[in-house]
Amino acid sequence: MYFEIEKQAIDAINKALDQYDVEIDRNFKLEFPPNPKLGDLASTIAFALTKKLRTSPPEVAAGLVEKIEVPEIFSKVQNFGPYVNFFIDYEVFSKMLLEKVDDSYGQLPATGEKIVLEHTSANPNGPLHIGHIRNSIFGDSLSRLLRLAGRDVTTQYYVNDMGRQIAIIVCGITELGLKIENYEGEKVDHKVGKLYFDANKAVEEDENLAIKVDELIQKYEEGSDDELNAIFEQVVSTCISGMKESLQRMNINHDDFVWEGQFVRSGEVDELVHYIQREGFTREDDVLYIDLTDFNIEKEFVLRRSNGTSLYSTRDLAYHKYKATLGDTVLDILGSDHKLAAEQIRIIFEEIFRQAPPEVIFYEFISLPEGSMSTRRGKFVSVDELIDEAVSRATDEIKSRNPDLTDEEIAPMAEEIGVGAIRFFIARLSPEKHLIFKWDQALSFERGCASIQYAHARACKLLARSGKDVSSLKVDDDWTPDDAEQDLIRQIAKFPQVVEDCANKKRVHNITQYCHDLAGSFNKFYKSEQVIGSDFEDTRLILVDRAKTTIKNALDILGVSAPEKM
Repeated sequence: MYFEIEKQAIDAINKALDQYDVEIDRNFKLEFPPNPKLGDLASTIAFALTKKLRTSPPEVAAGLVEKIEVPEIFSKVQNFGPYVNFFIDYEVFSKMLLEKVDDSYGQLPATGEKIVLEHTSANPNGPLHIGHIRNSIFGDSLSRLLRLAGRDVTTQYYVNDMGRQIAIIVCGITELGLKIENYEGEKVDHKVGKLYFDANKAVEEDENLAIKVDELIQKYEEGSDDELNAIFEQVVSTCISGMKESLQRMNINHDDFVWEGQFVRSGEVDELVHYIQREGFTREDDVLYIDLTDFNIEKEFVLRRSNGTSLYSTRDLAYHKYKATLGDTVLDILGSDHKLAAEQIRIIFEEIFRQAPPEVIFYEFISLPEGSMSTRRGKFVSVDELIDEAVSRATDEIKSRNPDLTDEEIAPMAEEIGVGAIRFFIARLSPEKHLIFKWDQALSFERGCASIQYAHARACKLLARSGKDVSSLKVDDDWTPDDAEQDLIRQIAKFPQVVEDCANKKRVHNITQYCHDLAGSFNKFYKSEQVIGSDFEDTRLILVDRAKTTIKNALDILGVSAPEKM
């Protein structure tokens, strides 16, 4: 709704600007004032006009206000210092908004942009841990946000089947007789992780085994040993299946799982290397590499080892060439430790391939209060353990609040609340900020995600108690929204604009703040206004329904479910 009235406000400002004999940039947008008492939409256009008129911004703003013809949807236009602020006529606007909100509210028109978004892509040598999950949660939430904002998004998981870690596992199977099925644990990815731990320890202690690992890498890349290929593929597929279970429990799904080995088998890696050689960008000194010192990067980009095998970096380059054929924008979610590799790929794309490089969003890592994690040392908290703990704590909280509920009733609620708590807590910070995962904060029913889910459940309960079919109700003609209703309407109306702003910035943390603000406005309305039995019962039930829908749609961006009972 704000899009429509923002356009009216901008048109009104432009008509007023036509009365000035100056040229200024008319490509401007409006902002939300920090306080509703200052209006609903604000413009900083006076600052640009000041440069031309050579007078103070407040004077310019006051003069501009006098020239603005106030559109009918607004009650007035007023300047506060240098700002030109528009006040919505809520008697008119509220009825329009309530008619506008439906199940698809927040969905923006298609832009035509195709985005290939890669996220998670953890090595399949054990279960996902909380160090991985920030990538997964941010990547999945961003894909949901971009789709809602009208982008055509495909999500990919890049499967590292040719890495040394996988070769170590295969070495453990072929040389040490280790078997995945012999390890304890319910999930296969955990079994693979335990096997990797044992095999890696053996390889570190035995030089001959380390040599064997190198041989396995070379043989698998050659691809001529069908039996060996089958072992590699079985290990990777087995581990990935367990990782998928964890991701799905977190409401995370990928459209495609792309194996790096396919770029070697298809000949794309060889073609890529030959092209770079023909263009004269390679040097050879034991290994084949690209010298990037002219671009202030001292570390060379190695394409082939001395034994002729490719590196992860080479295959990753081929993968990015492939992704570039699938969409308009290639978007990578990477840990901050990948900045050098990303910069190398950027330069190669721009200087050698002469095409747009992938766009990269870096995130800082998660740590536990007690310290960092290491898969190699077996010291980490798995995503499965994280979820189980969150669900267990949510179960205890629900039982204390609802002693009459059965375990069967509590279980699905606890799953929704526990998973929601994790996703919301991790999404709430900008990816550039380091995050320490704290149980008490993540699972707070007062300040965390559960408080927002509870607002949705409260709305559902109120609607059910009314016994009315909201779809058949109409807004009362003589209804004029009071302050609490206006505040809730204002928050609901902001949602599409919040979606657009966050999508343009490719960040999701402001969605969490919006969820808090929306739930807070609903709770204030709920506590201050009588709904059932009031003179405006039908209208207020409609307002509750629209708030419920908006909360649900906002939480969905974050991959968080909206329970109907809590």
